Amino acid sequence: MTELVGTERLSSRLRDATRDEHERTESSPFVAALMDGKLDRDAYVALLAQSYLFYSVLEEAGDRWRDDAIVGPFVNDALTRRAALAADLAWLRGDGWRDQVATLPATQRYIDRLRQVCFSSRSGFVAHHYTRYLGDLSGGQIIRSKLRTIYGLTADGVRFYVFDGIAKPKVFKDSYRALIDAAPWDSGEQTFLIAEANEAFRLNRGVFDDLGKALGVGWSGSGER
Repeated sequence: MTELVGTERLSSRLRDATRDEHERTESSPFVAALMDGKLDRDAYVALLAQSYLFYSVLEEAGDRWRDDAIVGPFVNDALTRRAALAADLAWLRGDGWRDQVATLPATQRYIDRLRQVCFSSRSGFVAHHYTRYLGDLSGGQIIRSKLRTIYGLTADGVRFYVFDGIAKPKVFKDSYRALIDAAPWDSGEQTFLIAEANEAFRLNRGVFDDLGKALGVGWSGSGER
């Protein structure tokens, strides 16, 4: 069991220590404009395309750790998003969608960081895994409903937000946090896990910022174009 600081579990410390960066990322101007319906469907497609690029690297790292005694339990095929993103993009843009994707500078920085830490550091991999998938599970159903209404989508086009293999997200998230608490992290790994999770949120926010710049979204948060 992970060494506790006082009586607080590592998963609780991780949640509390990343709250500010998480909230800053969720309130980025691009996200606000997209969820308010102030951008067209192309903006949503652009988000999916950049997401496909960094999820592909993260899931490649997951394959590297799949049989690891400590990190392997975090790797769950019910979470993987690469195939769902590809299906959404094919439905929205056709079979040639890959030829239309250009990697934004912030996305490249994100990918570079994933390759730097997620293939060699257990805690680094879990930090990025945690920020992506628990966030997807937490807000995915609400986001999916809003996007379907705003952009006229059905089941197709929002498969990214559908976790068919997870019947009860809350139970799954509780089990995931229990894995964080049970892993034998030393103090240095705990510190790195928290620091890298915050870095993951910053990198994600950078992608939103680049998308906003590319689409002319104002920085006041108004989403005006």
